[in-house]
Amino acid sequence: MKVAVVLFNLGGPDGPEAVRPFLFNLFRDPAIIGLSAIARYPLATLISRTREKTAQANYAIMGGRSPLLPETEAQAAALEARLAGQGVQARVFIAMRYWKPFAAETAREVAAFGPDEIVLLPLYPQYSTTTTASSVKDWARAYRGPGRTCTVCCYPNAPGLVEAHAEAIRETWEKAGKPGNVRLLFSAHGLPQKVVDAGDPYQVQVEATAAAVAARLPELADWKVCYQSRVGPLKWLGPATDDEIRRAGAERKGVLISPIAFVSEHVETLVELDHEYHELAREVLALPYLRAPTPGVREGFVGTLAKAVVDALGKNGVAPEGPWMCPAGLSACACRRGEAG
Repeated sequence: MKVAVVLFNLGGPDGPEAVRPFLFNLFRDPAIIGLSAIARYPLATLISRTREKTAQANYAIMGGRSPLLPETEAQAAALEARLAGQGVQARVFIAMRYWKPFAAETAREVAAFGPDEIVLLPLYPQYSTTTTASSVKDWARAYRGPGRTCTVCCYPNAPGLVEAHAEAIRETWEKAGKPGNVRLLFSAHGLPQKVVDAGDPYQVQVEATAAAVAARLPELADWKVCYQSRVGPLKWLGPATDDEIRRAGAERKGVLISPIAFVSEHVETLVELDHEYHELAREVLALPYLRAPTPGVREGFVGTLAKAVVDALGKNGVAPEGPWMCPAGLSACACRRGEAG
């Protein structure tokens, strides 16, 4: 049996000249800006033009390009090796949403491979209409080849993911000398509140991940979920990470930041967390300022991905991985109770 695994991720510019088209692709996505195409395209053009210089400066801090593709390639290689060790001969492909390799290119490679089964596996542990759902729709438009397909919709409290985060946090805290006056901040990328109000399960799943990780870290009992990267005038999920850093400073506490919704290092961890929020923490005396790394290729996380693939084989439709099912009332969830395939 030939198995193709397709890892979905956001993508990132591979050089300064790619920043504007990357931003354009991001903001023309109807899952990001919910306007008609006739309004969305010129708005995406405007946003990508006005944000280009600032974004280029951020990527310059990381060497001029996003590290997301190399990080994802490392995860793909680790997953292939882990599956082979379990007796599953699979080829792992990568499909990025807003920069190369795009879904159309990857779809041609998968079709040429001729798989019997395809597992669509997002590197977004928490499901959202703005991430996983957008990538799945993009793939459906692009793929015309063979293979029974199962989509892993989410894995917010899969044991391996939880343990990978807990290990990274514990190691960071111990390396710093186990400071006692530290608040653990689980920082996730934010969403406009209206997206969540429309039934998106992202916030519920982020909170589930954080609670599961915190349960493994009794030594860090003071913890909080917060959200970063808000832009524009809309109301966003809160509390905001920068506000929580200010609050910690006012209470004379340090902070240990865990990027709870990210599994790879990229601009929002290496620039926003490591530079912008670190500088804010210095200003407001929220010290020490510590940041746990993302799961990357930690054994527990790669194990979660491998288990998701194995569990998806022989299935059609959509299924979560791990002990998760969305509660009732979340109309945008892909795996509401009784509806997972």
